[in-house]
Amino acid sequence: MPKNPKLKSILIIGSGPIVIGQACEFDYSGTQALRSLREDGIETVLINSNPATIMTDPSMADHVYLLPLTTKSLIQILKEHPQIDAVLPTMGGQTALNLCIEADEKGIWKDFDVEIIGVDIDAINITEDREQFRELMLKIGIPMAPQATATSFLKGKEIAQEFGFPLIIRASFTLGGAGASFVYREEDFDELLTRGLEISPIHEVMIDKALIGWKEYELELLRDSNDNVVIICSIENMDPIGIHTGDSITVAPAMTLSDKTFQKMRDMAIHMMRSIGDFAGGCNVQFAISPDEKEDIIAIEINPRVSRSSALASKATGYPIAKIAAKLALGYHLDELNNQITKSTSALFEPTLDYVIVKIPRWNFDKFEGSDRTLGLQMKSVGEVMGIGRSFQEALHKATQSLEIKRNGLGADGKENKNYEQIIEKLTYASWDRVFIIYDAIEMGIPLSRIHEITKIDMWFLKQYEELHMLKNEISTFTIDTIEKDLLLEAKQKGYGDRQIAHMLGCLESQVYSKREELGVNRVYKLVDTCAAEFEAKTPYYYSTFESDMETADGKRYADNESIVTDKKKVIVLGSGPNRIGQGIEFDYCCVHGVLAAAECGYETIMINCNPETVSTDFDTADKLYFEPVFWEHIYDIIKHEKPEGVIVQLGGQTALKLAEKLTKYGIKILGTSFEALDLAEDRGLFSNMLKENNIPYPEFDIATTADEASAIADVLDFPILVRPSYVLGGQGMKIVINKEELEKHVVDLLSRMPGNQLLLDHYLDGAIEAEADAICDGEDVYIIGIMEHIEPCGIHSGDSNSLLPPFNLGDLVMQQIKDHTKKIALALNTVGLINIQFAVKDDVVYIIEANPRASRTVPFIAKAYGEPYVNYATKVMLGEKKVKDFVFNPKLEGYAIKQPVFSFNKFHNVNKKLGPEMKSTGESILFIDSLKDDAFYDLYSRRKMYLSK
Repeated sequence: MPKNPKLKSILIIGSGPIVIGQACEFDYSGTQALRSLREDGIETVLINSNPATIMTDPSMADHVYLLPLTTKSLIQILKEHPQIDAVLPTMGGQTALNLCIEADEKGIWKDFDVEIIGVDIDAINITEDREQFRELMLKIGIPMAPQATATSFLKGKEIAQEFGFPLIIRASFTLGGAGASFVYREEDFDELLTRGLEISPIHEVMIDKALIGWKEYELELLRDSNDNVVIICSIENMDPIGIHTGDSITVAPAMTLSDKTFQKMRDMAIHMMRSIGDFAGGCNVQFAISPDEKEDIIAIEINPRVSRSSALASKATGYPIAKIAAKLALGYHLDELNNQITKSTSALFEPTLDYVIVKIPRWNFDKFEGSDRTLGLQMKSVGEVMGIGRSFQEALHKATQSLEIKRNGLGADGKENKNYEQIIEKLTYASWDRVFIIYDAIEMGIPLSRIHEITKIDMWFLKQYEELHMLKNEISTFTIDTIEKDLLLEAKQKGYGDRQIAHMLGCLESQVYSKREELGVNRVYKLVDTCAAEFEAKTPYYYSTFESDMETADGKRYADNESIVTDKKKVIVLGSGPNRIGQGIEFDYCCVHGVLAAAECGYETIMINCNPETVSTDFDTADKLYFEPVFWEHIYDIIKHEKPEGVIVQLGGQTALKLAEKLTKYGIKILGTSFEALDLAEDRGLFSNMLKENNIPYPEFDIATTADEASAIADVLDFPILVRPSYVLGGQGMKIVINKEELEKHVVDLLSRMPGNQLLLDHYLDGAIEAEADAICDGEDVYIIGIMEHIEPCGIHSGDSNSLLPPFNLGDLVMQQIKDHTKKIALALNTVGLINIQFAVKDDVVYIIEANPRASRTVPFIAKAYGEPYVNYATKVMLGEKKVKDFVFNPKLEGYAIKQPVFSFNKFHNVNKKLGPEMKSTGESILFIDSLKDDAFYDLYSRRKMYLSK
């Protein structure tokens, strides 16, 4: 059946600010859904309060409402657009679903005659209310763990007494496993039960008998209104049950499952999906399987919406789940839709993978002082990476190289943990770095059987690790001169990086690279084609691997490279890697706009990134996507293969910037601001000399490399002093200290974490007002796109401050200084593209805190507030296609826009929630106010004083 002709205008609910448990995967799914609906000529109306997303771009929907996600906002939109026929709430995670349910309960959809599509409210209620879900599963014959519901503390205690420990507590109607916990000991139960009951909006928890050591699997399904169901992807958690899937290392396709059990699991998933409601769309089902030969299956949960896993499954298979789910919500059937990758087969086609993907989460525990770092049922990661390889080992190594935590892979990088007690502890209580610790345990000689007994990780995975360890030992017996081609090829096929091989051979990374070239061990690129090459793919979406040469009948030897290089002029945009605090979705927004702007200028665009949650890694954002680590060796090979005009580094945050020096050293052109200018801004000594030459004031400072030097500097500077390391993003390691004891403690701590780093000590301007400016510069002219004033005083990281655009109480004298300083600095740094400058204002004097000649966190916010495509303009300047004077700037903003940070402290109990110079927020929202008399502003402004006391 083609689409429902009655649907002409559809409201989509977004997911709001990024929090732990709900990240940029919903920007990706929402963006896909909007594009999908517009292809069918449907008018789209979007509500979302997150300014850092592609989804909220003016071009994405016919009407974009940057409003708080409340029923009050929904009523406002429905009054303004009486033509809205339906609401699609499945693209905005739990936030959108909860808002949809609240509006349904208040009768809003009924009042405005709006149909809910893509999901069934009853289905949501059944799956979220754990008691209802359990009853339904038992009725349809799907096994579940022994469990019972508690709506009071007393009832919970009774259940625990009946089941015995260990137990699992899960709170109803929560996101990212909030309120869920694994209870090993009776003495922890009371506190964890109370927490679960408090966090659940309906004060209900489900208590399960814990299935220790059972394996966990997920299936991604799509179903149409004709009851056709396809299984897009099977995903296996390397970690056994007890760790939230968002915090688990996951592998696709499933590796350790017998075909018989897989078929049984498929049938159960389809049966479950059909039984929870009559809806067309996406669904994620989670199962646990006993680790013995019986392979008993029990259901854990089902989510009738696109989820974090469906973003991963989309990128793993190349099958655009959200795009197709949006079409199914319109009434299309799967057999009427095309597979977007092959363009020749239908969407009623289950993807087959001829490669392996490994997803590893990315944590930010260092930002949550005092947090519990063990992993459990409550999600704690802030982002994730995905590696694609021809084997599990290759994909695992590529994923670890993508994490950007100063590791070159699993081991063989001199950073192994050699402390036996610590290794056992980290294996016993699942630690965030367990992926590395398993390797270290094998290196230390701890038997696989013991590692399996502690972790319950399937022996197949542990044997894969052991093979890597044995290969490392074998390579270590050679030197760079004696290693043979076959062994080098095997190391590369198993994902070892050149840096790791250099570590094993005791030589330089560049020598390994040269040796590979000499022996002909070179990367080849393969297509992600959804169908294991059974049909020709039309979509340029690649990953790298290593192959043995093939020989043709006439004796020619070659390795099959599926990435065909065109003769068009090309530009590479380096992505921002995994989401983390300090570098989030806003840089992905910048990268996507950079790609689109370069395409408008006639370039073939090439994207390199490894984040499965983002729009930048969608198969049709750039002309070519390399789903690869943003890691030197991978990037250099792609550049050598594609020979671009140059590389854009200033849109991908610190990830891309860190590679600028190496690109310059290897003679690769950086488009836009040069490495020398980027480095000048980071080198505090050179930067301050430049400010001095231009008569621009800055706080007194000095540079220390030891605790003694820092102590001597403190005598001159006076406390309070702001201490910060060089070359970091998001205020990492920054702290304000007020005496010598604090100073020494912090300096020693920083130098142990970042050996060899230069520490900057600034006299902290106590009680100053902080402001920042973003500008576009072409080397001759500077256009300031926005000046923002922070409500919190100087010393709170700009990413954690509530900020107003335009400023609300800076006088003309101060504003003129900000404008003059911005222009002078942008030109003195030879900026070509974007620049962000931060100021402290005290006694009407404007001091410079820092300048960053790159895209900043605030650029998407300013672009949304003023309705101007600033990243597009800046990219055209970087490419040399346009000058600043070629653009007609026309910012539109009535009143003020407030950037409001959002925190995820509720995921960490007993954590220090104080704000300071190190960024802690995970996301942001935008709020428009007409005047400063607005209650929202008054409330924020009155609270600023709590930061001012010493």
